[in-house]
Amino acid sequence: MVKTTTTRYDVTEHLRTQEEMAAYLEASFEEANGDAAFIAKALGDIARAKGMSRVARDAGLSRESLYRALSGERTPNFDTILKVIHALGLKLHAEAMGENSADTQPVA
Repeated sequence: MVKTTTTRYDVTEHLRTQEEMAAYLEASFEEANGDAAFIAKALGDIARAKGMSRVARDAGLSRESLYRALSGERTPNFDTILKVIHALGLKLHAEAMGENSADTQPVA
C-alpha cells in the first residue's frame, strides 16, 4: 500500500503577484458577507505572502500588532486596514450595486 502524504494548504504560496493579491482580496470581499474579521484575515494572508515585517514597517505598525490585527480573531480599526492596504500596494474602490438593489434606496 502506498502511503499518501498531505501538507497543510497555505494560500500565501499562491499570492505571488500584485494581481493575485488583488484578486484574492476582491474574492474575500465577495465572500465575507459583512464579516470584517474575515477581511482582516485575508489581509493577513496577503501580508504574510508579502512579508509581515516589511508590511508592518511600510504601514507604520509593529509586527506584533499587525499579526494581532490581521489574525481574523478581532476586527481591526479601519485606520489600520487603510494603512495595511496601502502598504500592500493595493487600493479600495467603490462600485454601485445597481438600480434594483434594496440597499440603494435614497435616504429620506
